[in-house]
Amino acid sequence: MAVRWLCSLFGKPFDGGKRMDHGVPQEHQQQQQQQPYHPQHPAMMRLYEVQKEVSSLGPQVCTFSGLQNDREYKRLERELTRLLLEVDQVDTEGKPDLQGTRKRAAQEVEGLLRYLEENATHPSRLAIEELSCTARRLVEERVVAPQRAGGVSEITDELVDTLQELVLRLTQVKTEGRVPLRKARYRALTRLCAVQDVLEGRTQHQTLPLPLSGETHEAVHCINQVMVKVSVARSQLVALLMGLSGRDSCAHLSRILTELQVELDALDVSGNAAIRNYRKQVVEEINGLLKHLDLEGEGEDTRRYDLAQNNSIREIEAVRAHVSHLREGVLRHCAVGDLGFRPKAELQSLLTHLDQVDTAKNPCIREARRRAVVEVQAIITFLDLREALARRHTGPDEHPSHRAVWLVLGSLSDLQAQVLGFDGKRADKSYMMLEELLTKQLLALDAVDAQGDEMTKAARKQAVKFAQNILNYLDMKTDEWEY
Repeated sequence: MAVRWLCSLFGKPFDGGKRMDHGVPQEHQQQQQQQPYHPQHPAMMRLYEVQKEVSSLGPQVCTFSGLQNDREYKRLERELTRLLLEVDQVDTEGKPDLQGTRKRAAQEVEGLLRYLEENATHPSRLAIEELSCTARRLVEERVVAPQRAGGVSEITDELVDTLQELVLRLTQVKTEGRVPLRKARYRALTRLCAVQDVLEGRTQHQTLPLPLSGETHEAVHCINQVMVKVSVARSQLVALLMGLSGRDSCAHLSRILTELQVELDALDVSGNAAIRNYRKQVVEEINGLLKHLDLEGEGEDTRRYDLAQNNSIREIEAVRAHVSHLREGVLRHCAVGDLGFRPKAELQSLLTHLDQVDTAKNPCIREARRRAVVEVQAIITFLDLREALARRHTGPDEHPSHRAVWLVLGSLSDLQAQVLGFDGKRADKSYMMLEELLTKQLLALDAVDAQGDEMTKAARKQAVKFAQNILNYLDMKTDEWEY
């Protein structure tokens, strides 16, 4: 990269001058080649120094995931603006090659400034911040404030469900593949999921008959005191994760929890199984809090926020590639009327594989796995219906309404084959046509009069569900979701 820039800095093509610029007259190219270069000129040397500073700021700009009011944003903006002013002040003495180099340097600085501002003010970045602020206000009101006031925060299912809804909304924020937006979304998700995990753990402990009576054993009083401190630490952890604690730090809280563990380890509880179990539960709760204290730098590691490098995602993508291969084979054989290719056992094994993928409670990985499962199930249901249609034998005593339902199922099978093979966007005419045809089949099912026949009612209900599943699958394929 440095070699390429230096060559462009001195006005020379990267391939040593052998390449000719397309669309430029030969005479003009010869004039350019005859122009003098000034690698030791003070202006060129100053532009070279500016470029070195730009090269050091570039990675910082390209990975900055904050907002315009952040201190780091203001620092980067200030440094880039200073460099832009210095570039403007370079005296080129009217020399065209120096002017061209100065222009390119200015464009590079302006490009970084523009990229910095675009990401900090991007609608997706603002959406991430809005959801984070909503979660922050909710946690402060329901968890942190009661604890600071000396009371006990009540963790309800409603609170946990509301946080889960915010997590799902965060996963749906589009990042367009931009590293700053991916980092911001991942950082918000990991913290909110950690808070959710801490609070869900607290909900479970609220049902335990703890603490034990201090009269049972002299060690119980010490464990009860630790329990109180753990409860305070839990609230402090939630405040840290949500950015509601200005003075505390993860390192400080980690030391406190580690000291509590040491205090518990020093207790003599031999010979009393109930107290040993009590201490064990408290230790496990401390460990559960400690595992979330490594989130201070979460999102800075590319391998973490870029889920394309995640091993679980790689597993899921490998399964999806296999599913795509099987889907093509199924559609190819069905197109010629060959029902002999039925890889259902292989598809079922892929479902088992997906169930074993470790999502690490990451909502994006969970959603990626769910989508892969839906893709597998779509092929299985398609094969099941094709097989059922091939085995079907109509009789003279078959109810007319029942026959009408089967006719719709036959049409749905043909439409599902098209949906399975569809690889477009919602704006495509083929998408709108498929959506319209599927809706018509639903209307046809609504028009079927079962006339009291229970078998027809059950078949119609199943057909309606089948049609809706195809529509949902079509929507899933075209909603431009990203992990």
